[in-house]
Amino acid sequence: MKGLIFGPPGAGKGTQGLLLEERLHIPVISTGQIFRDAISSGSSEALQLKEIIASGQLVPDEVVINIAIDRISQSDCKSGFILDGFPRTIQQAKVASESGVRFDFILELVLDSDEIVRRISGRRFHPASGRTYHISDRPPKNPGLDDLTHEPLICRDDDSMDSVLKRIKIYEDITKPILDFYTSQKNDFTLEHIKVGGLGGVDAVHASILEKMRQCQIIS
Repeated sequence: MKGLIFGPPGAGKGTQGLLLEERLHIPVISTGQIFRDAISSGSSEALQLKEIIASGQLVPDEVVINIAIDRISQSDCKSGFILDGFPRTIQQAKVASESGVRFDFILELVLDSDEIVRRISGRRFHPASGRTYHISDRPPKNPGLDDLTHEPLICRDDDSMDSVLKRIKIYEDITKPILDFYTSQKNDFTLEHIKVGGLGGVDAVHASILEKMRQCQIIS
């Protein structure tokens, strides 16, 4: 089983991805987390990558493609995977298709801009694990600390207001049209397009996702 998660920043892709990973027993691969791991190396290339991400811009296609293709070639992806953050441009989607990458479904989480800004402004992040929290919607047990390690949580550079607004525009102008590439054009494979509203509690949204996956016979 191979799938994609789409949605604007703050729509809950990371949270729902982790729940699907547990339910389906296949890895959810977040290119964002891969980038953040690379940044922690401190190399000159990593610093350039950090500047791109912090500004809210897209990482160059050739960098993303190489990382994504390499990752899904690893042994833990033999039974399937879900991609979160790739492809983000039509060019990336075309290269993935030309490389033989086929998907069974696209999960699209839908959320309006006002709710995106509210969510992201309250988001906190544990750098070592990628776990995310929200100061009101999903707070840690102890304010400012990760539940498992008790290490400090941070606000990511790309969660600043200016960066968020840029990311919303990039999603609408560049990333969202990829849905048409997969669902409207005549490709040599078919896939299910599952569209779920991202507003509401985590459990309620997840229940809606699972129900629509059952309706499409992706899961039993």
